[in-house]
Amino acid sequence: MRYTIVVGNKNYSSWSLRPWLVLDHFGFEYEEELVPLDTPETRATLLTYSPAAKVPILVDRSYAVWDSLAIIEYLAEVKPDAGIWPEDMQERGRARTLSAEMHSGFPGLRKACPMNLRKSFPYKERGGAQARKDVERFEGIVRDRMMRSGGPFLFGKWGAVDAMFTPLATRLRTYAWPLNDETGKYVDALLDNASFKKWRDEGVKESWVLAHDEVK
Repeated sequence: MRYTIVVGNKNYSSWSLRPWLVLDHFGFEYEEELVPLDTPETRATLLTYSPAAKVPILVDRSYAVWDSLAIIEYLAEVKPDAGIWPEDMQERGRARTLSAEMHSGFPGLRKACPMNLRKSFPYKERGGAQARKDVERFEGIVRDRMMRSGGPFLFGKWGAVDAMFTPLATRLRTYAWPLNDETGKYVDALLDNASFKKWRDEGVKESWVLAHDEVK
């Protein structure tokens, strides 16, 4: 079965990246529709796929699912034995909890450091105490999970929760946040994922510029 995944600009669209990684990494057959964001045509185009008019959108024949986590959950039901979520019920619950925390949390870091795969900056203070708190929380998650799973990913093997944290990892490298060694190794492992590299290589070639995601 071939799906259609509707995504935004690959250089910037962190929410599009997350379910796309799951589709690609776990070998789903899919076609991709890229809709440039913030153009006069964007909303009308997205409305042809979803009443929410936001990326990402997964289209399964005439049926659409939107929101990154909802799409990932849908794909996990399609391939329940693929390992998208951990097999153990409690570990699966924890992975979903951390994914939901990423989905709704880390506001300081996300606001101060938009995903921008084309850019690389020397470190400077961005986002104040809230951003620092977000990075410290991420380091705490990594420390706890590596102690429990042994790595290299949060639950041992790469899965949905790692897809959820990959855009955060790009931010940490783009803006040169200082990280402890353990967190740095996890970030490097996320960015070394073959599916992520495919997305990144396409994203950096894009010509679109979204002014609100361009910071100095």
